[in-house]
Order: sequence, then structure tokens, then C-alpha cells
Amino acid sequence: MSENKENTPKIRFPGFTDAWEQRRLGELMEISSASRVHKEEWTETGVPFFRSSDVVSAFKGLENDRAFISYELFEELSNKSGKVQENDLLVTGGGSIGIPYKVRNNEPLYFKDADLIWLKNSSLINSDFLYTFLITPVFRRYVGSITHIGTISHYTIEQAKATPIMMPEIEEQKHISQFFAQLDRLITLHQRKLNNVKNLKAGLLQKMFPKNGEDFPEVRFPGFTDAWELCELGKVVDVRSGKDYKHLSEGTIPVYGTGGYMLSVNEALSYDEDAIGIGRKGTIDKPYILKAPFWTVDTLFYAVPRANNDLNFVFNIFQRIDWKKKDESTGVPSLSKAAINDIQILITKDEEQKTIGTFFTHLDHLITLHQRKLEHLQEQKKALLQQMFI
Repeated sequence: MSENKENTPKIRFPGFTDAWEQRRLGELMEISSASRVHKEEWTETGVPFFRSSDVVSAFKGLENDRAFISYELFEELSNKSGKVQENDLLVTGGGSIGIPYKVRNNEPLYFKDADLIWLKNSSLINSDFLYTFLITPVFRRYVGSITHIGTISHYTIEQAKATPIMMPEIEEQKHISQFFAQLDRLITLHQRKLNNVKNLKAGLLQKMFPKNGEDFPEVRFPGFTDAWELCELGKVVDVRSGKDYKHLSEGTIPVYGTGGYMLSVNEALSYDEDAIGIGRKGTIDKPYILKAPFWTVDTLFYAVPRANNDLNFVFNIFQRIDWKKKDESTGVPSLSKAAINDIQILITKDEEQKTIGTFFTHLDHLITLHQRKLEHLQEQKKALLQQMFI
């Protein structure tokens, strides 16, 4: 068969030239659901009982509080509907619809009817290729176009059976699925590296600053032996208010809000003093460093270190504070200057501050590098899913 440009993806592996064929999922495999299980039949242990929330969490790499059913009930229900097998797919039918989960082994597993649709493994289509198809923009657009009925979206068994899929012959399916499996392993590796560095920083923030009631940290750089001193945060930083920027003209000076950079204007609140941004209203627990010159909006305080206090060291102190406990509102989270100034902190002399601040700055740079690499790989995957499927 000669290649038909309309039925071939933009990017292909060498050696494959045949046009892709459109089929419907119901022509390729058996699609069904499970028998009803009532919530009062859930147990503390036993056979894992999957709900759509479990599949969504697994897709995001998160853990859910799992539900279970007894082995006796599992056997009874499986006699009616069969048992989930390795390489079967479970797809969410309610909530966040169309999210796939691939069954990796033959361990006992049951799932909630209506919540999940059961796509049984078939020799007519590669299971990994189908899984990858179900996360492509092509499928996401399709499932979004057919499921907006009422206020809650649903993806039904009949809709799943009627879902169109453009697919090549099996050998090309294997090449595509293997490629994305390798890309996923690389993304997972970089996610793990990022998590490890973040966890390292979190641990060191606990060990390199004194615990409550103590005046010496557990871990210290050589040459520093003095006790840390207790003082109010207001003696370490000068907390200043942001202002409205709408009267300003477009320029090169960045304007920051609680969520970060917003736009650029022609004037600055601080021309030569770096600071730490901390939310006055809304997001109050995400401090970040502001490099002069800058402007901040009225919902963002900026705290300038006083005297010889090191900016990066003070930023680490800000990251250790439980800001949500300082919330003074009953509605939108809010902080006041008084609440910030009155916080009791432990502080060391300027030379040790600089050493600690520099160390954590290097660690933050490493986190940023890992984050950028991870985001780059995720963007690559997104683009390839668009160009390697039709």
C-alpha cells in the first residue's frame, strides 16, 4: 500500500510507509465494566478496589487511600464478569474522564462499575500503543467533544466502543509504544532526581537551623561555634508594602504579585535593594527572592534585609516559617506587617549567614536545573504525542 499523506503522522520511524487505518475501539477488543459493589462491602484489606480517583492519582504518580474488597466477594463477582488480566486497561468514565491505567500483572484487582471502563487486551492492537493513544491530544479533544452532557462529564461503555482510532500495523505500534516507554522512563528518572534534591534541601533546612528551644544547629560548617540568638523577624528585615501599578507606563522593570512576575513598567519601588516577596493577601505561604529593580503590587509585601543580614540566609528563614498559622483572616488568607515583624526567629552572625545562604543558593540552582530539564522533556513528549499520532 502506498503512503497516504492524510493518513500518516508527521513523524515516523524509518521503514514504515503504509497509511494508518481508522478503526473503532469496539471492533478491536471487548469493552465492558464490572459488577456493582456497594460501599458498605469495602474492607480494610483484601483485593485492591480501584475507583476513578485511584486511576487519576496513579496517572499523576500520587498515592490514594486505597479501598479493598474481600477475596470471597472478589471471586464471587469475578465469576460473573471475569478477572482483570495483565495488559488490560482501565479508563475513567466519570470525574476526570478518559484517564487510562494499564494493569501490569495478574494480581487480584477489582474496580468500581460506571467509574471505570474495562478495555480487555487484544491481539488486534498493542496495549502500550493504545495506552499512549489515550493520552494524546487527539483523544483528549475527541473525548472532550462527546462528554459534556449536563454539569458532570461521563465517558460510557458505548462511547468507548464508538471511539475512533487511527492505527498502523502491529510492528509500528510496538516501535511507537517502546519509544514513549523509554521517554517516560527518562522523565521518571529526572522527576526522581528533582524530588531527591528537594528532599535533601528540606532535610538540611531542618538540620542547619536550630530546632525550637535550642540555639545550636545539628549540622554546621567548620569554624562556626557561637550560639544563635533569638530575636524578632522585624529586627532582621524591613517589611514594606507594594502599591498599585496601573498609573505606570510600559517599561523594563518587572512587576511582581503573589503568583510571581506579571508585567514590566517604567518605575520601581526598589531600585537597588534586593528583597523577599511574601503575600499580604491570597497566597501567603510562597516567599520568593526579588532582584532589584522591581515593583510589587499591593497584595505582596517585600522584606528588605536590615544591616548586614544576608538575603539568601533570610530567605531560608522565610521558607521555614509556617505562614498559614500566621493567617489573620476568616476568609481570604491574609498577613499583616505586625504579624510578620513579631515572629520569633533564631539568627547567627553575618559570616555564617553568608556561608549558609550561599550553600542553599547553589542547592536552589540545582533544583532549578532539574526542574527545567524535566519541563523540557515533558514539553517534548507533549509535542511528539501531537506529531506521532493522527
